[in-house]
Amino acid sequence: MDIQSAGIFKAKIKDIARSSFRHEVLKDIGGFGSFFSLAKGKYREPVLVSSSDGVGTKLKIANLLNKHDTVGIDAVAMNVNDILCTGAEPLFFLDYIAYTKVKESVLLDVVKGINYACLEAGCSLIGGETAQMPGFYRRGEYDIAGFCVGVVEKKNIIDGSRMEPGDLAIGLESNGLHSNGYSLARKVLSEKEIKRMGKELLKPTRIYVKPILSLLRDKGSVLSGSIKGISHITGGAFYDKISRIIPDNINLRINKGSWPVPPIFRLIQNKGKIQDKEMFHTLNMGIGLVLVSRPESARRIISRLSELNVRSWIIGEATKGNKQVEII
Repeated sequence: MDIQSAGIFKAKIKDIARSSFRHEVLKDIGGFGSFFSLAKGKYREPVLVSSSDGVGTKLKIANLLNKHDTVGIDAVAMNVNDILCTGAEPLFFLDYIAYTKVKESVLLDVVKGINYACLEAGCSLIGGETAQMPGFYRRGEYDIAGFCVGVVEKKNIIDGSRMEPGDLAIGLESNGLHSNGYSLARKVLSEKEIKRMGKELLKPTRIYVKPILSLLRDKGSVLSGSIKGISHITGGAFYDKISRIIPDNINLRINKGSWPVPPIFRLIQNKGKIQDKEMFHTLNMGIGLVLVSRPESARRIISRLSELNVRSWIIGEATKGNKQVEII
């Protein structure tokens, strides 16, 4: 796109994004800054939580298959799921799309995906940057990343510090690979296989915001205060991401046979002759989010998640230790 076309494209973005505006959004997209007002009286000690992330080499597959309507969902999901791990509600999202020369229809598909995901997460798409960078990307290629801000009451922050031996780990079903492990997938799968499995490989990252906030806001029930830790299983997967929420005196033992691993993961493992440890260090293996809860609440949490159309399983247990993740 040239400068004139880019201006027309940005006007179309405004029309798309307005549908995600919460009432706290003060101004339209297009200024030098975006405005979001925290409602007076809604919070006693509000703490803002932020995250920034991108989609990664999954974009290579989107380009190969010329399918661009899901990667915007990934960009939002990677961020809102991260701040959700602290117990925070996502408030607003800003995107960054960079390219050299891309069809407007492709970029509109990306932005529509971003806006759809914002609606799904209950946050507002209030701004961003669309950067034309001649010569930096190959013709038809683009990059996308995002930035999200949320809020949580200080007393309700979830950081894993209350975890103790006997607490149970609950794994929530993923929607495939989500947005990690695509360099490995592209290495072991042929281009023909990638094209054949394109629908599976481009499934968007699942957004867990609404079901988890529903659990956290269930005040006065047996679930109130039951969730002690939340981990989003992305880059580094089980070993790196779960260890972030474990106290120094705790280990978390994961039983790898306790949930059904989707076929796509076994296919990648068999094609690449990859050891289990590397798989669990790179891919989510069918688990997109891990909750650590009081043992007496685990079954009720699983039942409640089922009512919210999220499959989950008890996949492990906290033990005495030294901040290690054990997969057995």
